[in-house]
Amino acid sequence: MNTAEDLARYVLPTYARFPVAPVRGEGTLLWDEDGNRYLDFCAGLATCSLGHGDTPLSRAIARQASELIHCCNLYQIDKQVELARCLVDECLELPGRVFFSNSGAESNDGLIKLARRFGQARPGPAGQPRHEILTFNKSFHGRTLGGIAATGQEKVKEGFAPLLPGFRHLELNDLSSLTSNIRPETCAILLEAIQGEGGIHLASREFLQGVQELCKEHDLLLLLDEVQCGLGRTGEMAGWRSIEPGLIPDAVSWAKGLGGGFPIGAFWISERIVTDNTPLFGLMGAGSHGSTFGGSPLACTAGITVLREVIDQELPARALRHERTIRETIASWQHPAITEVRGKGLLLGIGLNIEALRVPEGLPASIHLSGELASAGLLSPPAGPDTVRLMPPLTVSSGEIDEALEIFRHTLDRTSG
Repeated sequence: MNTAEDLARYVLPTYARFPVAPVRGEGTLLWDEDGNRYLDFCAGLATCSLGHGDTPLSRAIARQASELIHCCNLYQIDKQVELARCLVDECLELPGRVFFSNSGAESNDGLIKLARRFGQARPGPAGQPRHEILTFNKSFHGRTLGGIAATGQEKVKEGFAPLLPGFRHLELNDLSSLTSNIRPETCAILLEAIQGEGGIHLASREFLQGVQELCKEHDLLLLLDEVQCGLGRTGEMAGWRSIEPGLIPDAVSWAKGLGGGFPIGAFWISERIVTDNTPLFGLMGAGSHGSTFGGSPLACTAGITVLREVIDQELPARALRHERTIRETIASWQHPAITEVRGKGLLLGIGLNIEALRVPEGLPASIHLSGELASAGLLSPPAGPDTVRLMPPLTVSSGEIDEALEIFRHTLDRTSG
């Protein structure tokens, strides 16, 4: 079988794929169909928190699959209780309720629906329902129609008009602009504390504090998209706490690392009182939302196993130790092709000096370098035109960090000048 040719023949060409076809994994390592070995510092785009192969996750999935794979949400699923309790009591440490979905896009759609319900329950000063959500340039909130409308990148919207109305995109960390753009119809602010797909851009602590104050002043919901930065990767189970520990959101979305590679998403809604002693989560009552596969026994088992490993093995603290090594090593190179290292923990973006790299005409520097790194045995995905990401499994070893950095430096040397 020729994977590349058969993909082109049978699968929609919605992805611009690198010429790597992994077939087996062990920890942080992947092997392709030709036996080539790779260090996986993509981890399924910050998804495979525990790595690959024979892990506690793969064993737990196998056990649960032999007992009960699926049960619809007309019935009570005990695994949902265990996973939701862990998310609420140990990851957020904030009271509220959880809904289980299948992906980050679905989770963010849930936040959008919540904002619309809130805007009707708490109308504007003239009594009109509020519906507008403010988001930010370079954000990414999924590929559904709701997700692309919320996303602050034009490339994901092309050809899909008319888009879902009710979104405006502003500059991240520009509190003055945000303040002046709140209108009577605005009901919520949705943001990633660390923008992933947009290039690993961080909201500042002062900005997050200002956002919270504006939400209080104007009776807005504060919605946090933690799909890529949440659940331990940044050194905190709640990713935003790596920037501003005092921030208290109204709702949070998750996916990616929650299932360690098994598809599961979730969102949490707080107990904030909205009207007539109704908590915010009460706006999403029976019939307001649903998912056939969301929160299945198998998916929740995956989530429980991942979170228990991340928490019990203290993987967030380990991510911070690795971050220090990566930053110190890259700083010691003083390489002309690197402008900066952005991010927290093991969600890091390496900014590229495009002028210092030899890049084929018409090809973004990040994509070119990611391809060269893959050829050298390191999978490090692009994020925007001038950033590549380092996002290995949280179980990555110090030796694997060192090896990856050696490949990175040698590849930069080979492609610079």
